[in-house]
Amino acid sequence: MAITHPQFNPVALDLGFLQVHWYGLMYLLAFLSAYLLATFWGKKRGDFTGEAVSDLIFFGAMGVILGGRIGYVILYNFSEFLANPAYLFKVWEGGMSFHGGFMGVVVAMFFFAKKYKKSPFTVLDFVAPCVPLGLLFGRIGNFINGELWGRVSHGDYAHLMYFPQAVSADHDLINADQSLHAIAHQMGEYYLLPRHPSQLYQAFSEGVLLFILLWWFSSKPRPRYAVSALFLLGYGCSRFTTEFFRQPDVGYELIFGWMSKGQLYSLPMIIAGVILLVLAYKKNIYDWQKA
Repeated sequence: MAITHPQFNPVALDLGFLQVHWYGLMYLLAFLSAYLLATFWGKKRGDFTGEAVSDLIFFGAMGVILGGRIGYVILYNFSEFLANPAYLFKVWEGGMSFHGGFMGVVVAMFFFAKKYKKSPFTVLDFVAPCVPLGLLFGRIGNFINGELWGRVSHGDYAHLMYFPQAVSADHDLINADQSLHAIAHQMGEYYLLPRHPSQLYQAFSEGVLLFILLWWFSSKPRPRYAVSALFLLGYGCSRFTTEFFRQPDVGYELIFGWMSKGQLYSLPMIIAGVILLVLAYKKNIYDWQKA
């Protein structure tokens, strides 16, 4: 028997004159966790000072925010942007893309590397293990807001959920296929369908598992490109897999009848990860050594 999404108040803290939303809090926790991990990592390696780490987080935050928004508009709502360029600045309507944020961070790290006269991949290898916890907090924010829900499931799984935010989508599905009434749950005058809590699947795979893998792998000196390669492979494979449980974005048909846009955009990450991993062990350049 599926359970109903708790319907959290999107405001985590209301001080009257100031409201702190859960999603904003998740961004704060993401950047804070990255700062703490980078500070610890910088001291252990000895090649990133406290000032450098502070700059690194600032550059990264700008990359995430600007890249995430621009990427979302270009990759998912470009027609809206062409019709109304001001749509790019309507951040209050929501819309951030991981793949856009990822590209934004990569560009930001190149600027950081130039400022500190480091190899761009020395910086990217350093920062990669600090990213997954931020992804974890982001997915928790998605779950709290009841957004980016999963696909409808006919399985009798106790962890399936009814998402009231999906009522419109569920209504359309039931009207298109009356057999879905058999698994629908009535809530007032509406019917909801059991869905995978895909936000939690992604939080676990992109956040917890990827963090453990990268932290373990990078705890020993690895050749340049290797840590970045593992991040690309780990995230790409994780996202590609969990997309099978996530509801595709409204208005976008599956490619070849099964592939979502998230999976399409993850394929280049997987390919690039394989290429970088081969390159890493071919060049065999080390940026730091254990004391």
